Amino acid sequence: MITIDPDLLEIKGSERVLDAGCGNGRHIWQVCKINSGMSVAFDLDIPSLQRAMYMLNNMEEKGECAGPWHIVAGSVTSLPFPNHAFDKVICSEVLEHILDLNKAMSELVRVLKPGGILAVSVPSTFAESVCWKISDDYHNTPGGHIRIFKHQEILDLLNGVGVQVFEVRYKHSLHSIYWWLKGIFGLKNEKAFIPSQYYKFLVRDIYNGHKYTKWIDNILNKFIPKSTAIYCRKPA
Repeated sequence: MITIDPDLLEIKGSERVLDAGCGNGRHIWQVCKINSGMSVAFDLDIPSLQRAMYMLNNMEEKGECAGPWHIVAGSVTSLPFPNHAFDKVICSEVLEHILDLNKAMSELVRVLKPGGILAVSVPSTFAESVCWKISDDYHNTPGGHIRIFKHQEILDLLNGVGVQVFEVRYKHSLHSIYWWLKGIFGLKNEKAFIPSQYYKFLVRDIYNGHKYTKWIDNILNKFIPKSTAIYCRKPA
């Protein structure tokens, strides 16, 4: 499930790209396919980095990586990279977990080159609010979401660190429905029939990409997107 569109990152040939808070690596896999420069997968969670590395090794064996890559562990609030180290920075579904937002944002912008692109995504306000109301377990979980972003709040946060927003996209409405179902039937109830069958439908759609499902998702993204993706440029 890709939230940050590689085309909007404007990756051109050999660049340095950081996926800050990469999780299992869903975005860095796509970046490695098109970027002949250095791609860096960065996360605080070691098991997630191990899964990302496993997939990247498999891709490399199959000749699917266009360039070199690195796995680095650490916190987004203290990035172990010099100033202006990267042409592009991705931070997808991370900020809702971070206590010190200002420090995290300052670090993401610090390591970005002038003229570079920062792509951030956070859970959309309405879908996230419903999740919190349906289930306390959704946000009262170690490592879970600690805040709900209002749309203007995340824009103000980005403007406050000196980047210029040039595109906003709304994504994954069908996944909003899944998380609502999970909340209704119990987040830890893996055997609940309706959410488990809906999950299988989502997985099949990720791999098959049926045009009618995409059409429905695009329509519903106007009303119930799960994520808001924001693309910014650091002034040259």
